[in-house]
Amino acid sequence: MSKTIVHSPEAPAAIGTYSQAVRAGDTVYLSGQIGLDPSSMLLVDGIDAQIERVLENLKAVAEAAGGSLSDVAKVTVFLTDLGHFAKFNEVMSRYFTEPYPARAVIGAAALPRGALVEADAIMVVSR
Repeated sequence: MSKTIVHSPEAPAAIGTYSQAVRAGDTVYLSGQIGLDPSSMLLVDGIDAQIERVLENLKAVAEAAGGSLSDVAKVTVFLTDLGHFAKFNEVMSRYFTEPYPARAVIGAAALPRGALVEADAIMVVSR
């Protein structure tokens, strides 16, 4: 099975040694996104804006891979403050509809660039 690298100019460029996403067959592995604005590559301010930006970034990469957030099977969320769990749920409900993907939420001591939230996803799409 071959791998295809996925890139979207609508999401931030990778800030390390990784790709925005990799497609292997019908499965797309979307790398973790933090709240970087793709045009400025600066972290947006505050938890509300960062959650929105993270989900917009994931949406852009999902679309570049030929899918949408409705094709996501699993989301992993990292929060530096688990007190933001309910806020993430509220915003996520505007980006995902039932049946929701599987999800894990993990408390993290720190995230790249001082981000407050990061999320990655696994998506399944047909060719």
